[in-house]
Amino acid sequence: MGDVSMSRFNPHVTGIQPDLNTLLSRYAENMMWLARYMERIENLARVLEVTEAFVRGADGRPVWESIVQINSDEERFRALYPSATEDNYLQFYITDCANPSSIKAMAHSVRENARSARPLISTEMWMQLNVFTRWMLDLTASDIRRTGLSTLCNRIKQECQSHAGVTEGTLYRDQAWLFYLLGRHLERSDQITRLIDTRYHTLLPDAAEVGSEIDMTQWASVLRSAAAYHAFRRLKPVTTTPANVVGFLLKNEGFPRSLALNLRHADSVLGTLSSHYNLRRQSSAVQERLAELRAMLEDQTAEEIIIRGLHECMHWIQEQIETCQNELAAAYWPQPDLAPAQAMSQGQ
Repeated sequence: MGDVSMSRFNPHVTGIQPDLNTLLSRYAENMMWLARYMERIENLARVLEVTEAFVRGADGRPVWESIVQINSDEERFRALYPSATEDNYLQFYITDCANPSSIKAMAHSVRENARSARPLISTEMWMQLNVFTRWMLDLTASDIRRTGLSTLCNRIKQECQSHAGVTEGTLYRDQAWLFYLLGRHLERSDQITRLIDTRYHTLLPDAAEVGSEIDMTQWASVLRSAAAYHAFRRLKPVTTTPANVVGFLLKNEGFPRSLALNLRHADSVLGTLSSHYNLRRQSSAVQERLAELRAMLEDQTAEEIIIRGLHECMHWIQEQIETCQNELAAAYWPQPDLAPAQAMSQGQ
């Protein structure tokens, strides 16, 4: 693998240290996917917990199928579990290593990326990730039944948040940090659009038109799935409407998982790589794509997005984010032996 940059760091960039060695491209890939997998694990744990507690179908049972739809896992799930039960859904997303989207499989990927990037990450990061991933890899279905899904999901979320805090407090501010941030922001952008798209249409009553009102408890479940409930209530304590919820999750730049905020932060990270590390050529295509996404969000209200087609808009954004990942992989860690369609990454 080559170097991500052949230049030295600019000592005038706030928070970035000068005179560091250049970053090998394999380390950039490891750091980006370490961040993306940790975000996915936390997000999946939250969605599982909220689905069990709040997302109910007409029969009063949790709508586990919505999680399969959020993650686009329909084909894989049906192949493994033709006659789905509640236990099948939980096994598929928590302990089944045949599913690369399961928490156990992603914990293995986190561990391997952290091991590969061990020269870069802090001792505190490695110790926390080592304990967390070892616990997850030893997890069995009987552990879920014994402790309960809510207890398990809460521990997973706490471990992911501990990782975020340890990383923030100990990871050196060099290119490794920037690629870690880039992975986090791209993953949050992708996850929020998947959540909005699937949960919005799953919650619509039969024969309801897009934009119609849905029970407030159900809308609260959408917000809780994004860890957005309390932040939303601070700003909109009375009017919980489809447009307000969708608008908050897509456009509010004060909420850490909103699409607008994460697109802006991803663009800022690429700007730093481009301007200060002599990586303008590698970053330009992705920066242009992010600028297009940001302009689309700014030019439309949430109501207009819903009326013109929420599903189509979210699907288009997901395609653009996937293309960003492909372009980053081609620019920073190219794999010339693979066909372009195969070269995306470890994780999709």
